[in-house]
Amino acid sequence: MSLPERRDVRLPFPELMEWLEQPMFGFRPFGQILRVEDHIADGRYVLRAELPGIDPDKDVEIIIDDRVLHIRAEKTRRTAEPHRSEFAYGALARTVTLPAAAKTDDVKATYVNGVLEVSIGLAEEKKAEGRRITVEH
Repeated sequence: MSLPERRDVRLPFPELMEWLEQPMFGFRPFGQILRVEDHIADGRYVLRAELPGIDPDKDVEIIIDDRVLHIRAEKTRRTAEPHRSEFAYGALARTVTLPAAAKTDDVKATYVNGVLEVSIGLAEEKKAEGRRITVEH
């Protein structure tokens, strides 16, 4: 398994928001943290997000804009009667910079057992073939 490569982004510090959004730092401009994990498998970048107890048709928005993946979700409280609840409700969001080889026209999203999985195809990297340069004299 290889790690996703995140280069070739126009921003001066492309991973700054990702770094600040990590659960360890807890900086959120709005809403709760959306926990994610990512990896590359079978030529695809795969991002998984914990989203239990939501309706993916109504409560999730996935947007790709300039090689940046935005996931937003809304988890609403189902009951209004007084009770004890330690569940987090409200807006959840996460922004992730995609690898340079991401094909943003090849995106699939599935939701199974409370886990949202977004899979993005990766272009094959072509290595430049070397060529011999003759020295003129």
